[in-house]
Amino acid sequence: MAAVAQCVRGALRPRLPLLSVALRTSPRLLCAATQQKNTGQNLEEEQSQSQNEQKVEPSSAEKLLAEEKAKLEEQLKEVTDKYKRALADAENVRQRSQKLVEEAKLYGIQSFCKDLLEVADILEKATESVPKEEIKDENPHLKNLYEGLVMTEVQIQKVFKKHGLLRLNPVGAKFDPYEHEALFHAPVEGQEPGTIALVSKIGYKLHGRTLRPALVGVVKDA
Repeated sequence: MAAVAQCVRGALRPRLPLLSVALRTSPRLLCAATQQKNTGQNLEEEQSQSQNEQKVEPSSAEKLLAEEKAKLEEQLKEVTDKYKRALADAENVRQRSQKLVEEAKLYGIQSFCKDLLEVADILEKATESVPKEEIKDENPHLKNLYEGLVMTEVQIQKVFKKHGLLRLNPVGAKFDPYEHEALFHAPVEGQEPGTIALVSKIGYKLHGRTLRPALVGVVKDA
């Protein structure tokens, strides 16, 4: 038994220095492990912070892009409004020009028509001056002349009507200052005041516009 105990002590004796060395070096190992752990945590924190910065940077870029987009949209809106206004102005100018051209076509002959009205007035006076009782077969020359004047007057009125020129003979109608010119006012029995009792000179309208007002006498209160 003594021999066995001695053998065990002999076997353990060489290993005791190794255990002591291990115990002495273990704090260093623990410090190194702790430093490595802290280093790893720092790396993770740095990586996390870097990722956060990367996340922040795109958000600021997106903000700049959003502002730029808003500016561009505002500019587009302004340009679109100007374009629409320009189109509207151009359309108004086109319509006014077209209206002026149409009016020029309709009323461009009014000066010529006014001159022809004098001819129509002369023809009318000529036919009215011929005594009706003298228009007989016994007076063929006078009869033929009168019929020729009447036919000429009828024909010229047809030409006037073809070009939009119409007579105004407003006997018995209400006085209209846009179509009639009053020469006098007189009471007339049996007629309503404000009506036209006499037409001294026939008026004319060209395409609905008064070219020459009729010269009339208007009934007034007695």
